[in-house]
Amino acid sequence: MAFPAAFIDELIQKNPIDDVVGQYVTLKRHGSNLFGLCPFHSEKTPSFSVVPDKGMFYCFGCQKGGGVINFIMEQESLDYADAVRFLAKRAGMTVPEDEGRSSTYQRQERLWKLNREAARYFHDALSGQNAEQVQSYIERRGLSKGTVTRFGLGFAPEGWTNLIDAMAKLGYQKQDLLDAGLAVKTEKGSIYDRFRNRLMFPIIDLRGNVIGFGGRVMDDSTPKYLNSPETIVFNKRKNLFALNIARKSKQGFLILTEGYMDAISLHQYGFDCAVASLGTSLTAEHVTLMAKYTDKVVLTYDADAAGQNATQRAIAILEKAGLQVKVLRVEGAKDPDEFLKKYGADRFRLLLERSENHVEYQLQRLKSQFDLSQDEGKVEYIKAAADLIATRNSSVEREVFGGRIAETAGISTDVVKHEINRAFQRLKAQQKKRQERIDLQPATEIQPRSRSIRYSNIRSAAAEEQLLRILVAEPSLFAKTSGLTGGMFSSPLLGRAFDHLNRLHLEGQAPSLSSMGEEFSPEEASHLSYVISKDIGPVKEKELMDCLQVIRSEYEKQQSQSVPDLLAARARYQRTKGMGG
Repeated sequence: MAFPAAFIDELIQKNPIDDVVGQYVTLKRHGSNLFGLCPFHSEKTPSFSVVPDKGMFYCFGCQKGGGVINFIMEQESLDYADAVRFLAKRAGMTVPEDEGRSSTYQRQERLWKLNREAARYFHDALSGQNAEQVQSYIERRGLSKGTVTRFGLGFAPEGWTNLIDAMAKLGYQKQDLLDAGLAVKTEKGSIYDRFRNRLMFPIIDLRGNVIGFGGRVMDDSTPKYLNSPETIVFNKRKNLFALNIARKSKQGFLILTEGYMDAISLHQYGFDCAVASLGTSLTAEHVTLMAKYTDKVVLTYDADAAGQNATQRAIAILEKAGLQVKVLRVEGAKDPDEFLKKYGADRFRLLLERSENHVEYQLQRLKSQFDLSQDEGKVEYIKAAADLIATRNSSVEREVFGGRIAETAGISTDVVKHEINRAFQRLKAQQKKRQERIDLQPATEIQPRSRSIRYSNIRSAAAEEQLLRILVAEPSLFAKTSGLTGGMFSSPLLGRAFDHLNRLHLEGQAPSLSSMGEEFSPEEASHLSYVISKDIGPVKEKELMDCLQVIRSEYEKQQSQSVPDLLAARARYQRTKGMGG
């Protein structure tokens, strides 16, 4: 729906882009702009910028950009209208619309409330009848009452419609429970509770919303752990268990565990920085989420083959995002939970302090794959280890780890150093070839990075971009653009942007593209954000006049070329009509 311009203007004023983005991204000031790691893709070096005075953001890595509404659309996966509602709620504003209108955001709010009520139901059931088995399990696992309360643990009783019936009394329909993943529909159309006779773990997002559940079975049925399915409020690839608590930790790092119980046990023993993935392998989205709160991650996966493979995958994803990675080897126990119960927090803290640099871990894993008592095994180990160390950019790291490889294989350090240098030079040659291919591409700096947006007249488009920047910086110069319309621009997108800014100016509002979203696609908004965010230095009226001259002359040139084409087309039509065609 179309919202009143005055309402959108007030909404943007009450939701400063640096405040809103700052809730998702750690921003550091450089000059007049703010920079941080992009929340939309994994990166080591901050390329995500926020320009507070223009109300815009732009990522030079993934090319996404726009105003505060666009940011919420992208970050929360909402359409324009629902992003407006989201920001209105944040600012305590009433949205001027029909309250009965359905929307994704309104639907999300209903499911958040339903999940919260379900969590209360499960938690209350933990102290009710027929909960003896789960109470006994909690006692055996050594969980205190405080921990149970802190994590909101609960119990889903045995039975097919316990939760459905309880939620119906609160006004929730069967479709609500299906949409929330709390119920399952049979082929015949009847529905039943998804979670039955299970210890329940509420999954809570960073805003405190209950978005889903994990449930551990109390008998021999399968699966042992059952998680909520994907819903409009729950995406297991973009959330981590206990991060809502761990993000406030003062320990300076996050501990990534394999399961809920490991994470909860660590919190109970004072390690409040533990998190766990939600029944899925570590993803780039998980890493992007963690990078907002730390630059160090300790992996504590199980030591079995599956755990080692998961560790290898996690190391690659975490390092790609620029995070420091260590691997903790649990000695004398199968997992952190068992270790803490056997040896206590102090011994675990020592284990943490001795956790290995991930390169050391990978070298140890390589060592176990080769028979170093045989010459062939030594040769293959050295080659594989050299390839691994060659990926380290630091010459000091290559030197140190090269010495360890030589010691492990029982050969000369110089030989290993030579092998690492050969591998390093191969990598550099490959990178050089890739860069040469990039450099050979035609210079198209002015062309939009999005392939769906093209400029047909580079000279005019450059002037059109600069004109927009000047007018946003100095709105009083709109008086000099009399007679100019967006239809005279060579780029339809830049023309529409000009008309949008001009309309705001005529309505007495500050000309800004920060409210774009309804009139522009995400790709268009990102490109316009990139255009406007460029620094132009001191604004000069002469530069504006030069831009106007280029735009008008190129428009007149195009018009003069199109008239003969139009006349020729009309003549062809007349001839065709005369021949009876």
